[in-house]
Formats: sequence, C-alpha cells, structure tokens
Amino acid sequence: MKIKELKIKSENELKTLLKNEQEKLRELNFKVAQRQLKNIRELRFAKKNIAQISTLLKTIK
Repeated sequence: MKIKELKIKSENELKTLLKNEQEKLRELNFKVAQRQLKNIRELRFAKKNIAQISTLLKTIK
C-alpha cells in the first residue's frame, strides 16, 4: 500500500491495518520456517508496511 493511501485513513483504520499486517508477517514467518514460501520478498513488503503504518500512527498522536 502506498503512503499516500495510508495518510488518508483514520487512526482506527490504521490500527486495524497494523494488526492485519502483523498477523500476515507472523504467518509468513511460519511459512518460511516450514519452507512453504516461494517468494521471500513478501516478508520485506510486510515489514515495510508495518513500519509505515507505525510511523503514521506516531505522527497522529
């Protein structure tokens, strides 16, 4: 998701997105451990999204 799209969202929407991304990252880590994940770059994108959402939440408060 682009940062411009994230800036439009409300604080509650950002919090739910953050929880969803963290859950996705956890599932991806399990898949990597089980050698089921073919595209490892998905981890990078999930971490990047979590960092962007966290940064926006800090600037809102």
